[in-house]
Amino acid sequence: MLDKRLLDILVCPVTKGPLIYDKDAQELISRSAKLAYPIRDDIPVMLEEEARQLKDEELEKYQD
Repeated sequence: MLDKRLLDILVCPVTKGPLIYDKDAQELISRSAKLAYPIRDDIPVMLEEEARQLKDEELEKYQD
């Protein structure tokens, strides 16, 4: 489980926008960049080249 304080300060390195924590997938989601950053061993991997491109259908899951 990621620390809430860490989640509050992390932003997408591409857009500098907010991230959504997907506990089940162990990813941090950037809706604006359409990227999912992996979390490995409780450490967010905030590298664009490590991120997974999200499909529009996946993004719908993270709408407000």
